[in-house]
Formats: sequence, C-alpha cells, structure tokens
Amino acid sequence: MQTTAGELSVGILDIYGFEIFQRNGFEQFCINYVNEKLQQIFIELTLKAEQEEYVQEGIQWKAIDYFNNKVVCDLIESKVPPGVFSVLDDICATMHATGEGVDAQLCQKLSHQVGNHPHFQLTGGTGFAVHHYAGKVTYDADGMCEKNRDVLFPDVVLVMQSSSNSFIKSLFPENVTGTVKGRPTTAGSKIKSQANKLVEALMKCTPHYIRCIKPNETKKAHDWEEDRVKHQVEYLGLKENVRVRRAGFAYRRVFDKFLHRYAVLTKETFPQWRGNIKEGIMHILNSVGMDKDQYQLGKTKVFIKAPESLFLLEEMRERRYDQHARVIQKAFKKYFARQQYLKQKQKAADILQGRKERRHHSLNRNFVGDYIGLDHHPELRVLVGKRERVEFAETVLKYDRRFKPVKRDLILTPKSLFLIGREKIKKGNDKGKIKEVIKRKIDLENISQVSTSTRQDDFLVLQVRNEYDTFIESVFKTEFLFMLDKKVREKCQRPLNLQFSDKMEYRVKKEGIFGGGSTKQVHVVQGHGNEAVLKVTAGVLNISIGPGLPKNSRPSERSASSGPRPVKVSSSRTQQQPSGNKLKEHNVRGRTVTSAASARSPNAALAAVIGARAGAGAGNALRHAPNLPRTSHSQHKRVSTEENGPSDYMRPPEAGVSGEKRKNSRKARPVPGGGKPKPPPSRPKPAVPTCKALYAYEPQDTDELAVGEGDIIEILKEDPSGWWLGRLRGKEGLFPANYVERI
Repeated sequence: MQTTAGELSVGILDIYGFEIFQRNGFEQFCINYVNEKLQQIFIELTLKAEQEEYVQEGIQWKAIDYFNNKVVCDLIESKVPPGVFSVLDDICATMHATGEGVDAQLCQKLSHQVGNHPHFQLTGGTGFAVHHYAGKVTYDADGMCEKNRDVLFPDVVLVMQSSSNSFIKSLFPENVTGTVKGRPTTAGSKIKSQANKLVEALMKCTPHYIRCIKPNETKKAHDWEEDRVKHQVEYLGLKENVRVRRAGFAYRRVFDKFLHRYAVLTKETFPQWRGNIKEGIMHILNSVGMDKDQYQLGKTKVFIKAPESLFLLEEMRERRYDQHARVIQKAFKKYFARQQYLKQKQKAADILQGRKERRHHSLNRNFVGDYIGLDHHPELRVLVGKRERVEFAETVLKYDRRFKPVKRDLILTPKSLFLIGREKIKKGNDKGKIKEVIKRKIDLENISQVSTSTRQDDFLVLQVRNEYDTFIESVFKTEFLFMLDKKVREKCQRPLNLQFSDKMEYRVKKEGIFGGGSTKQVHVVQGHGNEAVLKVTAGVLNISIGPGLPKNSRPSERSASSGPRPVKVSSSRTQQQPSGNKLKEHNVRGRTVTSAASARSPNAALAAVIGARAGAGAGNALRHAPNLPRTSHSQHKRVSTEENGPSDYMRPPEAGVSGEKRKNSRKARPVPGGGKPKPPPSRPKPAVPTCKALYAYEPQDTDELAVGEGDIIEILKEDPSGWWLGRLRGKEGLFPANYVERI
C-alpha cells in the first residue's frame, strides 16, 4: 500500500544469525556479511553514537575502547581497494562456459588483493578464512563463482516487469533494456546493494535489539555450554555496551522536556518557571538533594548518571502528584458528602414537615448512623449477622407495660429491626456474667405503622402486624425515621405509615399462659422546658414538654451544619439488668445517651487479636497441623556434549583477530570508585531477635503472616498466648510460636 501522507510504523527484522558449519560456502558468506553489517549498525547507534553525543554536548566523560567491525565490512564490500565481493565479480565476468579452475583463480586473486589484510587469511587449496566480529570462519571457495552468477536472464526479468501486479513489478527493479550497457548483476552485488538499502532504512529508525543466545548445539533442554554462551556474549558486543553505559549516563533529556516533567517538585518551578531554563533545572536537582557527580548539564540536554537517581525523581514526582490528587479527592469527597448530608436533611425534614415540632439542636445536625460503635463490639455483630449491613444503630429507652424504662440497643438492617438487651447467665461456668441477647426481632414488612406526637418529644410507638407493639424513646428519632422509611420503601415497595397524634395507644405483650394482652395509652401535653416530664395517672402515661420549633421548620442549606444536640456521654457502657429503675427517678431526668465516639473504649486491634487467641493457642496448633519438612527436588545434571564426541565445527569458533582486539580493549579498567575515598563504615544496626520457621504456615486471617519453611523472621513482640508479632519481607503480622525456633 502506498500513501502520500507521512506515517509512523513499527517493523520487525528477523534474519538468519551468524552461521558456521563444517563446510561453509557462498550462502554462509552472504549471511555472515549481512550480520556483519547489522553489527556495525549496532555499534554506530549505541556505542559510537553514545560517545559522540557526549562530545557534542560538551560534558565530561570517560572514553571506553571497543572493537569497531567496520574494517571487516570494508574487507568484504569495498570497491577501492577491491574487497571480496569485487574480486568475486571480476572472476565471474571473465568466466567461460566451462568454468573450470575459476575457484582456484578466485583464491589466487584474493591473495593478491586482500592477502595482507589482518582479518583475511588463506587456508590452502580453495579455501580462505575471514575474522568476523563473531570469530574466525573458514570458507570453501569451491562453487562460489558459479553460485555468484545471476541465472535470471534479462528476458525473464522483462516478463516479470510487464506484470499488472504492482507488488511483483517492485520485486524486479533492474533496468535490463537494450540501451543500458555494462556488466550483468551478480548475486553478490545484489546482496550488497540490498544490505546497504537495509542499513539506510534502519539508520532512519530507532532500533531496539533482541539478542538470542544459543546455549548448545544439541537442541536439548538443560544442556548448557558455558564457553559457547560466553563467546556469544563477547562477540555480540554486550559487554562493551554495558561498560559504555556504566561509564556514561543512563538518562538524558532535552532541557524544556525535563523541566516540564519535573517542575511539579518545587513551588518555584510549578506551574511555570520564568527564569533561565538551566537555573530552573539546577533548582529542581538541588531541591531533591541529588549529588553533583550524578548529573551534568550539556548544551541542550541534562544527563543523569545512575538509574537510581532517575528513580528518585520519578518517585518524588509520583508522590507529589499523589498529594495533589489527595487534595482534589478530599475536596470532592467533602463537597459530595456535604451535598448528600443536605439531601438527607431535606428528605428527613420532609417526613416531619408540618406534622411535628422540631428541637433546636437536632434540626441541622449531621447524620452519623452508628451511635453505638459496632466496629468495636463484635458480640453485637454476631447477633445481627456479620454480613448484614447496619443502616442505623442507637441505644434507646424501651418502656414496658408499667412504663418502666430499660436500655436497648436498636439496630436497623435492610431486612429487620433488632432490639438487643442484656441478661445474667444463671448456669454454667459463666454464671453471673452479663451477655447480650436479642430481645426482639421485627421484620420490616411486619411494621404496620409508627406513631409519634406532634410535640418535640422523642417518643415512638412501633406497631407490628398481628403482634404486640414497642414503645421507645429515641434521641435521634428523625434520622431513625428517615432510614426506616428508606429501607421499607426498598424492601416492601411502599412508604412507611406514619401517624402523628398527641394521644397514642400501644399493645403490650401477653403475660403468662392465662394472661391477656392489654392496651396502654400515652398522652403528650404542652408543658415547660425542652426535657420531657413523665407522670402516670390512672394507668395513663402523661408526657409534658415545652414548645419547640414550628412544624414547618426546615434545615438550613449552609455548608457547615451545626453539631448534634448536646447530650451526656457515659464514659463506659453500663451493663443494665432487664428490670428497670423506678419511674419516679425519671420524672425530670437528664438522659444518658451512648455515642459512637465514646460509648465504649475501643481496644487496640493487635491486643484484641492476641487476647482473643490467648486461650486458643494450643487448639490452633492442633487444628493447623504443621507441614512436614519437604525434601528438595533433585536437580537435573547438564548432559555434556563431549560424551557424544561433537565435531570440530560444532565447537565455539576461534576468537581470531577481532577477539584479540576485544581482549586488549578490556585491559584498560577505570579507577575504582572514580578515585574517591571510601565512605566511613556504617554503624551496626541494633540486633533484633530473630527466629527460623520450622514449618510453613498459611495465614487464616488478614492480620496473620504467611511463613515459608526456613524463613528468618524478626520478632517484634512475644505473647504468652502463643501468637507472636513479627516482620518478614517488610510485612508485619502474627504467627504461631510453636512453628518457629529462636536463633
């Protein structure tokens, strides 16, 4: 496909590698010549170009000697003085029909033309040797002249050029018309011209190399010939490339691109540096504390020597962007949460709008949801269900048939409403202890309606279909009603039925076998003050409370809402007996409400884990049986190729003149440490107790440490429960003490 517009492309060049057989002819000579040209490109684009760039930029650097195989390429393709291909073409031009003795003439002429070349050698008879970059290769000249002749006659080329297929025509670019006079093309000249065109195309690209190392000649697995591998590493120039990279600079970048990428590291350069570009780069490098011997500024580029220095810049850049991202994320989350709070307040206000008076301090407070602190009380999570999502949790006062209050933990999930109390254990080893029990579980679909007064009080009646009702006092009634209405809509596809009346009734539970359920009445009347006053008269509970905010009050839409209404917070959660206190003590009372922040003192996560396992150390040791030590796998021994008696041509080739030059270039070694004095010895780190794992242990929980057999673990804390805290490969966690042995 041909296009007029410029385009970027990715190409893959896959050719035969360097070949050396027992008998090497014209084909191996051409293949090795192409490999020689590609090796020259590698040198030009990596080693030579690397050091020439240092000279152009005017920076200090240390020259590294390397073998340049251009002399070998000139030996093969040169015209003046004539190279091997030129001599071969001359012999083919003077060949007669018989062609007898031309191969001997080729060797004689090669001896005359290139016999004194250091990389050429006659081997006697019809053979010669070339010292390639990959080693010395002996070629048999017998049949070379015949193979070099072009047997594709001009009339065949004309036929192919007359094809209507553009691709086929492009394969025969030769001009074979009668007006053109000159020698006919040969296979060698075509190889040479195509190789040069390939070089021109590659020089316009940015090549990336994949070096294939051949481990053996037997094509068998686990057969490693070290001498052969070393030889390939040497002649491919990998060692020279590494030495040039080490002596030079691993990273270089144009000034403006470098400043644009790392300007974010300082306030002076970000978002824009207005001074001299070199001064800006120096300011960045000094701000990160990079040593001056680790970078140099050229004429147009900045050079950084060690990859670790570049990694430092990249890591600090990522951290800075991470900080900026966190600031943006925090601002967005704050804005989004504020919008959600405002929506929740408005929706909650809609439930009570025009039907119930509001309290001064509860109108604009934020919704918390969990006012008990369930994260620190797994015993409550077990009763509700570990996988159940808790939508609302609060400690409320529940009133019985005699209007006596008792504390209950009210927990709302997407499916049910729980009332959890506490009882004394009467039997067993734990006799006398207090435990949490579910006093009542109400499915959301069974809640027929919720009744409350039109005053600012906190009393609610939960009326259950075909069962007795529950009379509670909830400090956070608005949030509770909002969440209950939301969950009922989601599960039952209907709104929550709310009734507002100052005269309420609720059914109580049947008492005994022959006792019947009765109905209790609650009257809410206007009184004085913001605290409710309870009084029982003739079996009716009278609640008097002062006037609150108007029924049409709505929360303000300001950005920062006021905090929750002031309440007394108990320092620790008291264990309440089922039997409540006397009613007269609650006539005028300051209510004690447990909040999520200070309801219960949270234990440290690690102490909780260790304490929970204190009595289970032996049980875990038996439950998780230790893995027995495993026997190491037998390693395969390398099958030596010498047992089979390989032929000489299968052995690594001689290094030749190219190898000697490579050895000489390695003798010049740089001064250790660049001539700088050694740093003072670092102080020994304080000894940390360690232990060795006798068995492998797979973690059973997220806070446990995965240990392999033979791992060395640092002991951070020993606990008598049998679970120790340790560090392994930068991770901290718990591990069983009976699985390890102290060192």
